[in-house]
Amino acid sequence: MSEPGSRKLRLGFLGVGWIGRHRMEAMLTTGLVEAAAISDPSPDMIRDAALLAPDAQVVDDLDAMLALDPNGLNLDGVVIASPSALHAAQSIQALQAGKAVFCQKPLGRDAAETQAVVAAARAADRLLGVDLSYRFTAGMEKIAELVRAGALGRLFAIDLVFHNAYGPDKPWFYDRAQSGGGCVMDLGIHLVDLAMWLTGQDVKSVSSSLFAGGEPLAERDTVEDYAVATLTLDNHVAVRLACSWRLHAGQDAVIEASFYGTNGGATMRNVGGSFYDFTTTHNNGTQATTIAQPPEAWGGRVAADWARRLAADPRFDARAEEFVATARALDRIYAGA
Repeated sequence: MSEPGSRKLRLGFLGVGWIGRHRMEAMLTTGLVEAAAISDPSPDMIRDAALLAPDAQVVDDLDAMLALDPNGLNLDGVVIASPSALHAAQSIQALQAGKAVFCQKPLGRDAAETQAVVAAARAADRLLGVDLSYRFTAGMEKIAELVRAGALGRLFAIDLVFHNAYGPDKPWFYDRAQSGGGCVMDLGIHLVDLAMWLTGQDVKSVSSSLFAGGEPLAERDTVEDYAVATLTLDNHVAVRLACSWRLHAGQDAVIEASFYGTNGGATMRNVGGSFYDFTTTHNNGTQATTIAQPPEAWGGRVAADWARRLAADPRFDARAEEFVATARALDRIYAGA
């Protein structure tokens, strides 16, 4: 790998559907990287991605992408936006080839897969990132500042909600072997990550209930479309979360993160059912002061942040262990049900 700053970093993009292209565009916009290679099974997706990166070489798969090195492309990293079942194996393969990795969530379908990827990143001494994008909303950044400065007093409760009234449109989401789980794996991962990232705490205990089609989840091969869980963190903070697909929510989405302390509270809430627009308030009793509001283009910030970190220092960052802690918490939600 060349010295940081000596040239643009060359990245391979594995999976260039909507989210893969969006993250690619965010990285390219930093001016620090170039798309050296792209791969996707859909010719339509390749065509659209080529509009953003006309000089990128089109390859069939990850093997072909990694084989480009002897031809002088010398990839610095691989960005993965493939189906969830492929994430861990593809991440490990890229890391073992000496490439930094930015992967869509979940990094693995369970904690064991996730731990294997983090171990591979540590062994390769390469930067590993996961697309946990809600950390990078202006609202969550403001709330984190309040919590960490002690402005809310002693934090004791967190309420988290993510209802998607549509649900995913790709069949593999509904196959546990391919997805690793249903709405908890798809949406709940963001909620658990926010609680653990903001507090810096691990999970001490979990109770949960999972449903499929309105019935308690019974078949191991079935994925849940509704889940509720209570997590107690190591510092005794109580976290309540609920997530769902295709709930009769009365709007496209219900997304909310509320944090309660002894001296105040803070809430980030989506606006009018939007998946993208949020208003955030700092609350004191019955009074609420707005501290962040739309419009805001936050979705690609985590990808751009990874690109900047990679340009500054491509080596392993031990904060990747947070991905394993979150995966363990998800495992416990599934086990508790």
